[in-house]
Amino acid sequence: MEESETYHLSPQPRRATSMSSSVSTTSVHVTALDGLVNVNSLFTIAVFVGLSLTTPGQKSLEDRTACDAGIDVVKKLLVFEVVSFSFFLFSSLVAQGLKLAINLLNSKDVDEAFRAHINLKVLRLGMMASAIGSVMGCLFLMLSIVNVIQIRLGVLSCGSKSAIHAVSTLLVLVTSALVVYISTAIYAFLH
Repeated sequence: MEESETYHLSPQPRRATSMSSSVSTTSVHVTALDGLVNVNSLFTIAVFVGLSLTTPGQKSLEDRTACDAGIDVVKKLLVFEVVSFSFFLFSSLVAQGLKLAINLLNSKDVDEAFRAHINLKVLRLGMMASAIGSVMGCLFLMLSIVNVIQIRLGVLSCGSKSAIHAVSTLLVLVTSALVVYISTAIYAFLH
């Protein structure tokens, strides 16, 4: 039989009542899952904004026609947007499934309204899968935004300064944020 933990949903964390002596609450997990779903929803909006820009033959803001993006850039944008949306949807559905399991398990015991018997390994793996889905969605969203920049400001190979600055800023900031997010998720998973 699989080992399961009993977690308390009360405001003050209590000790787990099974073999493990770790202090944890399912309310913390539910809050983390809520945050993940909310962030994924915001990113999904960005995906649909990017999809609205997938019109072939669109001219860039550069004066040179050599800087206009070709149909291949528009196709890449569409593919990256769909893949990004798929990862965000995967991440959100896993998180919502975990939340549903926690809430349904909590509703079984009328006498113990603030306890849920959760398999800690399944919970942790589900949360990690959801985090990985969000990271992959962010990476593909970043790639699609690079293509949006190329469509609107001119292709990077053209040497458009505004396009190069925008892409450089995007890559530095998003990569830095992802490194912090991944590091935090791995730390939380291992401790």
